[in-house]
Amino acid sequence: MKSVAGKTVLVTGAAMGLGKLFAQTAVRENAATIVLWDLNESALKDTAAEFEAAGATVFTDVVDVSSAAAVARAAKLVRAEVGDVHVLINNAGIVRGNKYFWESDVKDTTATMSINALGPMYVAREFLPAMVAADTDCRVVNIASSAGLNAVPRMAAYASSKWAAVGWSDSLRLELEQAGHSHVRVTTVCPTYINTGMFEGAKGILLTPMLEQEDVVAGAWKEMLKGSPFLIIPWTSRLNKVLSGVLPVPLRDLWLRRVGVYDSMAQFTGHGEKS
Repeated sequence: MKSVAGKTVLVTGAAMGLGKLFAQTAVRENAATIVLWDLNESALKDTAAEFEAAGATVFTDVVDVSSAAAVARAAKLVRAEVGDVHVLINNAGIVRGNKYFWESDVKDTTATMSINALGPMYVAREFLPAMVAADTDCRVVNIASSAGLNAVPRMAAYASSKWAAVGWSDSLRLELEQAGHSHVRVTTVCPTYINTGMFEGAKGILLTPMLEQEDVVAGAWKEMLKGSPFLIIPWTSRLNKVLSGVLPVPLRDLWLRRVGVYDSMAQFTGHGEKS
């Protein structure tokens, strides 16, 4: 796929941060319609107005992706009002707290798993049948995390939600290949901490700077167009994943503790918002 020109692009968590930047990229590439989903109605209206002023065709809806019923309702409306979706960017997500798991609130665990793990599945399930049946290239981008590749203390629920997202996303990629639907490609994006405000207070990891939102979106967009299976950034995340796979657990723990992965959430504050 050379660009999303003429295609319908749906972005979840689209009102701010990464989601808004993904949508802006679709506007620049002259997507036919940009569908914006978010829970923040006020920010969603502002973002839509900004894009419409730039000449884009925008369709918005306030959607809680953690609810299968809400996603089904919203998807039905998209199909009726806009048509089929060709590019889906599952970006919505939350980060909650830095407590030990046994100290955390059950409602935070439920919200984290529902939004980060089940939400992308609910959304993809609604639009994949039309993508499979389409006679054009289609793409699914799932924003996961490097926390889905290695364990991270004080964010057990978040890490597990992203482990689930990574496992589902890459399994979906393989299922599409196995079923012969090569025109539908899935890209799983696994960045470390990004300067969105969601990771405010997170400590730096050795040789791993806080990532800039624009760099993450640009990299993910490039890999999405190519149909690449993964984007793991920065290079230290790839190194840590490899070492975690080959080192005995005590040595793995020693390494990840020394480079700061295991202490990175000790002073986390974040903003705790859905996006």
